[in-house]
Amino acid sequence: MAEKEKQEDFRIEIGEDKRPYSPPRPTAAPVAPVVAGPLAAILSYCVSSILMTLANKYVLSGIDFNLNFMLLAIQNIICVVAIQSGKVMGMVTFRDFKMDEARKWFPISLLLISMIYTGSKAIQYLSVPVYTIFKNLTIILIAYGEVLWFGGSVTNLTLFSFGLMVLSSVVAAWADINAAISSYGHSAHQTANALSTLNAGYIWMLVNCLSSAAYVLGMRKRIKLTNFKDFDTMFYNNLLSIPVIIICSLFLEDWSQANIDRNFPPNLRSNLMFAILFSGLSSVFISYTSAWCVRIASSTTYSMVGALNKLPIAVSGLIFFDAPVTFPSVSAIALGFVSGIVYALAKMKQQKVKVGVLPVTQPMSASSASMRDGFGQKS
Repeated sequence: MAEKEKQEDFRIEIGEDKRPYSPPRPTAAPVAPVVAGPLAAILSYCVSSILMTLANKYVLSGIDFNLNFMLLAIQNIICVVAIQSGKVMGMVTFRDFKMDEARKWFPISLLLISMIYTGSKAIQYLSVPVYTIFKNLTIILIAYGEVLWFGGSVTNLTLFSFGLMVLSSVVAAWADINAAISSYGHSAHQTANALSTLNAGYIWMLVNCLSSAAYVLGMRKRIKLTNFKDFDTMFYNNLLSIPVIIICSLFLEDWSQANIDRNFPPNLRSNLMFAILFSGLSSVFISYTSAWCVRIASSTTYSMVGALNKLPIAVSGLIFFDAPVTFPSVSAIALGFVSGIVYALAKMKQQKVKVGVLPVTQPMSASSASMRDGFGQKS
């Protein structure tokens, strides 16, 4: 259409008009509007991710905090209230609750509970940079889960990014352990306690990576049955999780007044409650800005933003919390950052060229191909 209009502008009419032809004066090109939409969406997504991570770390890093289920219940309730309010005001749309769909989705909500609970325990024991770096390992598990169950593929470049992810995790663990030994080397008891805390964090991180991969892969299978969209998933996930989390909190956590006072000291109570409220709202913002990024920008841009976003999250952990800043720890962050970029580039290349080398490969069945076509790529 634009080309046709251009031709119309420079057409020479031959007829009764005997005036000498003079070419039209070139007009200034219209000023392109400022590309604020994608930039605003990307910045909003990055900021909300950082704020939620820092708010959770602030709450969970309190002295002997042990009401993780209570924290998750409050966050999920805030999330449901927020998106329901958005639906009433016409800001978002999602399906009404149906028991049949809830029964189909309930196993996914259980996997979500496992993922967010183990994640809360991991970030409680580990520093924000180490947690962010180790979270990359989930990508490897998801990728090979897709190879086994969805007919996916892993190219050489993707495999190289996986190697960088593993290397960055090893360097991060080594830096953490060295920092603990050097900080408490004068006291064998304190050193043992510090190493015990780190070991607990690594175990919770391993379980979190496994449960996160199971959640993502299970959700991909289940979405084919329900055809859920982003806010449908968000609504059902949070709503179905609330009763299970509340039951777990009532039966597995200590609700005595002494324990509540220990978790919420009077001098920090208002700050902690504000941080919990803020982290709950941040989870809503993350879901909304994720959908905004995909809608405004391309999926390629979104995947790259996800890779680049790990750097500011890790750096914010160094700035706002007492994470050791050493050459190994900074090197681990840099390796994790580079691995994320390489992975995003590998996925872009894989989307354009559907050929690759598989370290583990299976013939793709028609059903696997159908499943793959029915789901979007999730990194």
